[in-house]
Amino acid sequence: MDLDIAGKPLSGSARELIAHTPLGEGLLREAERHLWQAGLSYHLDEIAEKHLHQAHALAPGHAAILIGLYRFYLYKGRLSESREIARRCITKAARENGLADDWRQVKAADAAFGSHGSILPRFFLFSLKGFAYLQRRLGNLDEGRVATKKLLELDPTDKIGARVLLDVWRGALRLSSWQVSSKMKMVWCGRSRAAVWPASPRGSDS
Repeated sequence: MDLDIAGKPLSGSARELIAHTPLGEGLLREAERHLWQAGLSYHLDEIAEKHLHQAHALAPGHAAILIGLYRFYLYKGRLSESREIARRCITKAARENGLADDWRQVKAADAAFGSHGSILPRFFLFSLKGFAYLQRRLGNLDEGRVATKKLLELDPTDKIGARVLLDVWRGALRLSSWQVSSKMKMVWCGRSRAAVWPASPRGSDS
C-alpha cells in the first residue's frame, strides 16, 4: 500500500489511521494538533521538527509521535536519528507486549506475531523491520541481517515482507551502491503506511 504523500510525518490519511487504531489512543488533542501542523509544514524542516518535538513534550513516548519522528527523520535522510527512534519504538513495543528487553531474546511463542488483528505485536515487528532496514542503510550489515532473520523467525509466514529485505541484500554484490540504496528505500517506503498503521484489524500489507 503506497503513501499518498510520501514522507510526511502525519498526512491526512495517516492522521485518520492513527485515530482508528490503538496506536493513536490517549493522544492529547494539543499533541495531535502539533502532529497535524508538522505534516502541513513538512517542507519547512525546522518548523516541522519543532512541532514534532512540541508534540513529544506533551505526550512523551506516545507511539503516534514516535512514528511521526521516525518517518520525518527517515524521509529527510537523517538515518541515524531515525534509527534511534526505531530503537525506542522497539523498546516501547516490547514493554507493551510483555517481551524481553533485548529483541534478540524474543521468541515466536511470546506474542501473536502472525495475526493481522494483533496490532501491538505487529507494531513490534514493524519497529524491528525499520531498525533492520536502517542498520543496513547505515552500513551495519551484520546486525541488519540478524534483525531481519529474527523477523522471519517470529513471523515465518512473512506478512510484513522481511524476506524482501534479505533478497535485496543477497543481490547487493550485483548492484552498485546507488542501486542498492534506491531499491531498499523503495521497499521500505512503498509499504510504510500499512507497516505502522494497520487500517483495520484485518488490514492487508499489500
